[in-house]
Parts: sequence; C-alpha cells; structure tokens
Amino acid sequence: MFINCHTCYSLKYGLLSPKELVLAAQKLGVRSLALTDINNTSCAYQFVDACRAQGIKPVLGVEFREENELLYVGIAKNDEGWKELCEWLTRHSLAGEPLPKIAPDWQHCYVIYRKLPKGVQHLNANEFVGVRPEEVNHLYASYMKNHQDRLVVFSPVTFMDNDGFRAHKLLRCIDLNIVVSKLTLKDHAKASEVFYEEAHLETIFEQYPRIIENTRALLDDCHTEMTSTNLHNRQTFTGNKQDDMKLLTKLSLSGCERRYGPTNRKALLRTQKELKVIEQLGFCAYFLITWDIVRYAHSVGYHHVGRGSGANSIVAYNLLITDVDPLELDLYFERFINPYRSSPPDFDIDFSWDERDDVTDYIFKRYGKEHTALLATYNTFKGRSIIRELGKVLGLPPADIDVIVNEPLASDKHHPFAKHIFRFGKMIEGLPNYLSIHAGGILISERPLNYHTALLLMPKGFPIVHFDMYGAEDLQFHKYDVLSQRGLGHIKDTVKLVKENQGKAVDIHNVSAIKEDVEVKKQLKSGQCIGCFYIESPAMRGLLTKLSCDTYVHLVAASSIIRPGVAKSGMMREYIQRFHKPDSFVYLHPVFEEHLGETFGVMVYQEDVMKIVHHFAGLDLDESDILRRIMTGKKKNSDTFYNLHRKFFVNCAERGYPEELSQEVWRQVESFSGYSFCKAHSASFAVESFQSLYLKTYFPLEFMTGVINNFGGFYQTEYYVHEARMCGAKIEAPCVNHSRNLTHIYGKTIYLGFIHMANLERKLALTIVAERESKGDFRDLKDFINRVEVSREQLEILIRIGAFRFTGLNKYQLMWEKNAVYNPMIKHIPVASLFEADTEHFDLPMLEEGKHEQAFDEIEILGFPLCSPFALVNVDAKPDILAADMRKHYDKTVVMMGYYVTRKDVTTVNRKLMNFGTWLDEKGMFFDTTHFPPSLAQFPFRGKGVYLLKGKIVDDFGFPSMEVVWMDKLPFVKDERY
Repeated sequence: MFINCHTCYSLKYGLLSPKELVLAAQKLGVRSLALTDINNTSCAYQFVDACRAQGIKPVLGVEFREENELLYVGIAKNDEGWKELCEWLTRHSLAGEPLPKIAPDWQHCYVIYRKLPKGVQHLNANEFVGVRPEEVNHLYASYMKNHQDRLVVFSPVTFMDNDGFRAHKLLRCIDLNIVVSKLTLKDHAKASEVFYEEAHLETIFEQYPRIIENTRALLDDCHTEMTSTNLHNRQTFTGNKQDDMKLLTKLSLSGCERRYGPTNRKALLRTQKELKVIEQLGFCAYFLITWDIVRYAHSVGYHHVGRGSGANSIVAYNLLITDVDPLELDLYFERFINPYRSSPPDFDIDFSWDERDDVTDYIFKRYGKEHTALLATYNTFKGRSIIRELGKVLGLPPADIDVIVNEPLASDKHHPFAKHIFRFGKMIEGLPNYLSIHAGGILISERPLNYHTALLLMPKGFPIVHFDMYGAEDLQFHKYDVLSQRGLGHIKDTVKLVKENQGKAVDIHNVSAIKEDVEVKKQLKSGQCIGCFYIESPAMRGLLTKLSCDTYVHLVAASSIIRPGVAKSGMMREYIQRFHKPDSFVYLHPVFEEHLGETFGVMVYQEDVMKIVHHFAGLDLDESDILRRIMTGKKKNSDTFYNLHRKFFVNCAERGYPEELSQEVWRQVESFSGYSFCKAHSASFAVESFQSLYLKTYFPLEFMTGVINNFGGFYQTEYYVHEARMCGAKIEAPCVNHSRNLTHIYGKTIYLGFIHMANLERKLALTIVAERESKGDFRDLKDFINRVEVSREQLEILIRIGAFRFTGLNKYQLMWEKNAVYNPMIKHIPVASLFEADTEHFDLPMLEEGKHEQAFDEIEILGFPLCSPFALVNVDAKPDILAADMRKHYDKTVVMMGYYVTRKDVTTVNRKLMNFGTWLDEKGMFFDTTHFPPSLAQFPFRGKGVYLLKGKIVDDFGFPSMEVVWMDKLPFVKDERY
C-alpha cells in the first residue's frame, strides 16, 4: 500500500534512515514497501538489505521533481526497470537539462502521476494517478471516478510523527534559504505523510476497492534481484579470464626478474604464491586495470606513488604499481588480500595535483562512460553548522547565533529559541546535506552502473554514483583510488627545473640507489627537511633528530609513530626511549624479540599485530588480519571475533604458555591494534620522502622553487622562500622582465612569480609573460604601457612591488612618470609603431623612498618582507643565545629572539590549552618552544611578528627546546608611507 516512501536521502526533505523506515513498516505488519527518494538512488541497496532482514518485499523507485514540483513517481518492475529509472535521472543530470513533465515510455516501470499532465488525454497500461487518503471524499466529483482502473493509493511516508514534520519544515527552509515564516504549503510535505496501518487505509478507501486492488497488484508485480557480489566489478581486462591470468603471470614474472634479478628464488616463490591467491579470489582484472592506469601515466611522463595496503604485494611491486619492496620490509600479502576479508582491497595511486584529472579522464574513456564513475561522499549536517543554519531559519540575529555557537552551555545568555535549535538540531544531526566527490575513488563495473545507481554530473565534468565508499563496499565494488597530492607536484617540477636550469636529467625512480645515498642520509639525520614530503613539520623534525634517523627502515618507523594515535598512547616516547637505551627493557617473549626487534618490541605497524598473533599464538596470517581488522572496527561482538579470541587462547595453552603471559600478549595486541598504522603505507610515504630528500640534497634551489610553486605544504610560502635563501639562492621580487606567473629560477637567482601578488589579476600576469616572450623585454615604463593593457590600480601594484626596478628609477619617480605616460581614456591597441612619439620631460623634485617602505609594500602585496624581519624591529633588543647555541645551555634560563613561524594547539588532560611554537632566529635557523597553560594564559601569542622569549632550555633525547615562562611581541618601526 506504500508506494511513495522517502528516506533522509531525499535530501533536505526526508528524515528517516533506510533502516528506520523499514523497522517502522515491519512494526505495522507491512508486507511490501516501495522506496522512492526524490531524484536520488543513494540508499537502494541499504533499503533492499534492510527489507530482506525484516521479511518485507522491497520495491525500488524514484520520485522525479523539478524545482520542487512533483512530476511523477517511477516504480521499477524489475532490475531492468531500475536501470531505466537510473538512466533517466543520469541522462538529464549529464546533459544539464530539466526533467520533462511527462514520463518516457518505460518498458519495465510503472508511472504514477498526481494528476494528468497537460496534453495527456489517456494513460498507458503502466501509468496511474495517485489518490491521497485525504482526497478520497472528493473523488465522487472527479472525472477520474469513472477510471478507477487507473487509480492507486498514494500515501507518502516522509517522517514518523509531528516532531518529524516540524524538523522536515526546518529542512525545507534550509534548502530554500528562507526563514520559517516564508514557508508556504507548496514548499513542504503534508503533516499526514506518516505510516498508517494498512487496515486504516483500507477503511478510508473501502468505497473504492478497485483502487486498493490496483495498488496491491502493482506492488505484487514488482521485484528486485539487487545483490551484493564481486561480479559487479569488471570481470576481465583482456575479455577472457584465462587470458587475464596468462597476461598477469607474464607481467609479474618478468617484473620479478627486472626487480630482483634472475636468481632470487625467495622473490619468485612469493610472486607465485600471490598469483595463486589473486586467481583464486578473482582479482586478476583488478591488478591488470591498476597496471593499465599506471602504464598510461608512465606513457605520458607522469610520476606516481603507489601506496596503501596494496604495497604489501610483491606482484604490485613487480608491475611497477608500487616502489615498496615487500621482502625488504617483511610485508605480508595477507594484509592486502586474503580469503577471510569481507571488504575488497584497494590501491591508492597518487599523482601530481595537476595530472590526476588527465589520468581520470583516461580511465573514463578507456573503460566507458556507462561503466565508470567516481564515488560520492555525503556531506552531513553536523555541529556548529546546524546551529547556524537553524538560527538563520528561525530569524535570529547573527550576534545571538554566535553566542549559542560559542557558549553552548551558557543557557542564561541564549535567545529563547535556542532550546528549539538544540532539540531539532539533534534530529537533523548526521543527516546527509548534499553529495560531493570522494577524494579519488573510481568504480569500473561489469554491467552498466545504471543497474545499481543513477549518476550525478559534478562541476569538474566527471559523474559520481549516488552512494559513498561504504555503499560501494556493501555491494562489493572494488574502488580504484586515483588521488592527487602536492608532494608529487614539487618532485615533478624540480626534475623539470633542473633540466631547464642546469641541463641535467635526474632519475628520480632509482629508489634503491637514493635510499643508500650517503649525502641523502646526512640530510635526513640533520632534520633539515623543509619542503620534503611528510617529514618537514616541526614535530617530524624533532622526531628525526631524537631518533638520529638516517635509514629508510628507521624513516618508515618514524612515519608511523608520528601519527596522533601512537603519540597519544605514550608508545612514541616508549619507542624513542628503547631506541636510545636498548638494554633498558626486556622482551615479553622470544617471539617479540625475533619479529619486533626492528621496532624494539613495540607494535608500531598493523603488520606487527599480525606477526605476533601468527607467530606467538599460531593463527593463520589471514585469520590474524581479520582479527586485527575487527579490533580496529566495531564488530567485537561478532561470532568471528569470538571464535578467533577462543582460538588464540586455546593455541596459547597448547603451546604451554602461562595464563598471565597469554593475557598480557592479548592485552597488548588489543591495545596496539587501535592505533597502529599500515607499514606499507608508511613505506610508500618514506619512498616519496627519500625522493624529496635526494632533490633537496643535490638540487636545493630548484627543489625549493618547485615547493614554492606547488603550495599546499606544511608552511606558508614565506618560509619556503626563506629556506631557498638559506640554501644559497638570491631572492628577487616579481619583475616584468624576469618573472613568470609561477616562481622561476635563473642560475642561482629566484624570481618570485606574479601569482604571489595580492590583487594582481591572473589575466594581466599571463599577458605580461606572453608579450615579453613574443616581443622581448620591456625597455621602460612607457614601453610597458604601450604594449600591455593595464588598469591604473594594477600598474600601481606592479610599481609598488618593484617590478620596474630595472629602469633605475625608484617608486616615486615611476609613479610620477606613470602620470605622464598613462592615459586611461585612450583605448589600448597593442600594435607596433614605426615612430615613437616624444614625451615631455620634466625636472623632478628629489623623490626618495624611506628606508623600510619597500618592506611594508612587500608585506601588503606578498604577505611577507623580503628583507630580514628582524631589521624591522623598533627596539634595541639582544638575545642571550641563538638557536645553534641551545645545546650548550641545557637547564639554563635564557632570552631568545624569534620570528613566529607556526604553533600547535594541544589540550591537556585537565582540558587546558597549551602550545608548541616554532620560530626562526636572526641567523635563519629554526628553534622550538613549549608554552604550558599558566605561561600561555599570561603571555599569549599575538599574531605574526618578532618576539622576545624567556625560558629554560631543555633536552629531549638530543633535541633542544625552550620551556617559555615569558614572551613579548616586539614593535616594528613606524610605517613611513603614512
């Protein structure tokens, strides 16, 4: 009887989750239920699965709306019908066209109108008009009374009760961006859109039994075979599974010889073992498609990093999907794929941020638009955003909303409506707000994707499915993660810049040689890794110093223990302690020493958890992985967990372990599994870190230029410019005769790009470069104005930054000349002239710049000065020591002077705020400070600038820092421009 049910995936309309909808129906004894979300197919499988669990027959449909107008409801008779509905929604999304008011001639769907559309004289055999319960009494006067064979019961379900109705109206206001008083009846559902007992509906329609019969017949005629199966994925790469296996075997074995040489039996056996599992589980096509993606990227010169659990696979290493050697790091293939895993595996393939879209485009064209789409994510209503949205809807002034947001517990300060905001906010919290694009997940299906979902075109030009990664996992789709990151961008750009600036070709892919390079190891051990992927942050700089890290294996460990979970658990400090004093602890059991000796008995990696469970308790590796996965998730009450828990202790008893030892090992396994990190993931990061280190070690100026141009690093641009200067570069402000839009290097001179100039239009920057490249350098200001169309304001920005300093004139002289040669009333026509017109020359008065004017202009335009910020300090303050002297002053209270770089907020166990600060001294060296709550409360940070800091120098495993007891921000000199 219910052929129009909405869930919360009727975005900003419905309130019920699929499970809540189905459970409510089950309580009322409903036998068939139709899901018809508005222009959405997100939760189709969740709904089907929930219905089957409750013994309800699921029926799938879509409610088609345009501009909030209900056009018609389509209900699928079968899976072909569901495909028709999804295709219809997809077609209009991809074309950007509105939905027509008349449904198409579907062969496998029913259509339900609320009234006959204009121009429709009669209904087809599969078309009906829906009659709401409240309309029954008016049916006797309707022309449809004589066409009862075309009528069905239309009793929508959108919420559960009156509170749900109110929350629904608030959602509608949010969607329409109006206050609640502006909401009209046509904008929202009726209060009657709740579940009724079917007997109640039968009573209402008792005078028209044919309508009830039609409705039941419609539902009886519909069914869905939607299932969760690995068969949804593209099944072959070559078109034949046997040929797939032959190709994968050939590529893997030839790759094994290329990677390990012709005589490495261990590598060969591991490769053959993995190939058997891959074939057994039906993942040949998955590996080959990933190989194909990487192969395309290499063919067009793109650099990539393969990471994630996929790096546990030697087959992936042999296929050049990853650069992590699983034998070198003792990585288990079972961490990636094993017969017990219910979720499919995935590869994470990173590309440079400016190359990823082209790779994605290749995948769509290679595997077909009907079979390829990006994954979605759901942006949900949460936290403060709910309060702000509801505050606006209820008409509260911004100041009142701010009070509720910033002081949620101060009810005495709140507007009287605050209680309603909190009440309905709880109901709305967690509901999906809109669909967005997953970071990089791509699906490639065997059957067209419209058998599973409709597609939605996103602004980037690629369509997404309507479900997220969890929905894909429920259906057993394998996702291909094609991701972007800035780190790869600066590696790629550096290689290009070295070729351009020095004429040298750099082989960044010879990873084995890079990892053993002595100079690269020295650079790593120094901790001076600014700009290097994943290892440039203050915390990582400190950790590298504390661990004297100078090997790939140690960097892999450091990349794991720096993560918040390990640090918070106290195991990062324990690891460092054991590293410095390896005789200060006793291994729990010889198995720990044998298999965790590399990490001093600490389970740093997820693979370590597997090792202990396998080697200590004798569980199979695939069982060990499934146990690890359960421990990190929410399935500790499952039968699988109970059986593995029991097997662990039975095996321990059979091996003669004391009960106390078995319990302690289990406790550690349970504890470590909660925060341990995938070793293969860390190893992939470490490979990229070593590549960055290599470039910084041997080509520091080109490297820092590449980092500046890719943005997105840990630090702001200013500090990368500073690092380039520390590496020996001469830094020049933007210049119309040397700068490009991006920063560029000539020899040892780096010219900042126009892109860094606030308020300078990109179009003008590109025009300057194009004009210079086609017709040569600009001779002077007049020549520039004659050749480039520029507004007065844009010209003044260029003059202020010093972009015409090659003329030998200062800014005041240039501003004067600008007035003589610039005429905004004359339309600019960039044509070469045979004869240059004379310009009147005037004797100028003495126009001199102040000492610090250029620095203040740079701060306004670039965001930072190109001179030393210490030169702008207006007091004669002298520090006791510099950063280089800190190790000589342990446990002494000293005064230091520092230019603010960054700080990290940390909340103590007592819920008080403390900070870790990072600074530059006058010599340009970094140093770090700790600000405990009492000191921070009395002497807070006051923005960017130069500070005097007083505190005790402390030693933390060879890494010096200051515990600040007092600090004060120093004033800059007066800005002489005003």
